[in-house]
Amino acid sequence: MRTKHIHSLKNTKLFKNQLLIWAQQFDDVVWLDSNNYSQKYANYDAVLAVDAFTSIQTDYYQSFEKLKEYQTLTNDWIFGYLTYDLKNDVEDLKSSNFDGLGFPDLYFFQPKKLFLIKDNQVEIQYLKGVKDELEDDLKKINNYDELQSSNQSNDIKIKLRIHKDEYFEKVNNMLAHIHRGDIYEANFCQEFYAEDTDINPLETYTKLNAISNPPFATFFKYYDKYLLSASPERYLKKEKETIISQPIKGTAKRSSNLEEDELLKSNLLNDEKERSENIMIVDLVRNDLSKTAIKGSIKVEELCKIYTFDQVHQMISTVTSKIKETTHPVDVIKSTFPMGSMTGAPKISAMKIIENLEETKRGLYSGSVGYFSPKGDFDFNVVIRSILYNETKKYVSYSVGGAITSKSNPLQEYEECLVKAKAMRTVLEN
Repeated sequence: MRTKHIHSLKNTKLFKNQLLIWAQQFDDVVWLDSNNYSQKYANYDAVLAVDAFTSIQTDYYQSFEKLKEYQTLTNDWIFGYLTYDLKNDVEDLKSSNFDGLGFPDLYFFQPKKLFLIKDNQVEIQYLKGVKDELEDDLKKINNYDELQSSNQSNDIKIKLRIHKDEYFEKVNNMLAHIHRGDIYEANFCQEFYAEDTDINPLETYTKLNAISNPPFATFFKYYDKYLLSASPERYLKKEKETIISQPIKGTAKRSSNLEEDELLKSNLLNDEKERSENIMIVDLVRNDLSKTAIKGSIKVEELCKIYTFDQVHQMISTVTSKIKETTHPVDVIKSTFPMGSMTGAPKISAMKIIENLEETKRGLYSGSVGYFSPKGDFDFNVVIRSILYNETKKYVSYSVGGAITSKSNPLQEYEECLVKAKAMRTVLEN
């Protein structure tokens, strides 16, 4: 059982900063921040879950069944992540590429302490056993100063796992698969990394979030492993019997010149290649949702709508479905995992080709972070525009990808990757 307390906030921005600094003492931290981005399906402005009471960690084998059992038995808030490699549980696939990070395939925990921020109020939920700590914790949180940047220049040497010529070769190989009819589209990713590197995870996250201000920002800590994410994309959300998927396909850079920025936005909206990428993934999402949907309930609420973020314009579609009350929430995730925007179509063929051409195991990149509520609702993002860090191994990594279709130009795809990588590189190198 949890005790609930509601507090009004005089300065929400300051409280969020103080809360995140205070959270660093714990081994398990999930911070989800919408950056006040106005969107139809938002529940909270920000959420913090810390300090595991119970948890589950597993490799991909029967991972969804184990998660289902854990979620059912806990019947409480649980927070955690699903790595891309859980595809090996869903289909007869493997992940044998290089992995410099070493994150477990799946991890969830039941937090002792939970903070739900909405409209200048915070709802605080503590498990009964730790409720006496609340007043003391609030005093400590309110005594922290706002996080100050150290302004130290990072001496980080970013390396490429796939160099430019090799990238062209691999994209051409993927195009050959498309022209032969093996796939219509696949998301091809490449890793940028740094070895023997120390970073300050919280400061790095704060800088990345300040650059991008995305609606699905995440700071995740599991002992020595960190995810610092400026994700703009929702993977899947459940609200009672409604399922919502919001795939992103189609990216254009921003311009400080208003006229030019509007032109870039308009060009993206009318770009035949970008629209076809998005529509193919919408079809895939509709197919995935149909596995658990009540017949005739799938709707495309938005098709190829342009959303504007601080760094880029994005083409986003919104697909919804209805499920029966008896459908288990984990089954909805399992039947749609991994998300279509990070795989391709047909999905299984695309995942096999991706595995052969990519040089790195994706792990948490292009996986998902989120939570289940006690009522069985859930909300999960797509882990993109993210920095991953293993403090013990001193290994820093960020990956970017793009959808390859028959109309893809390898040079343009490469340049799009660099646009997506810009925020992470800027944060790490400056």
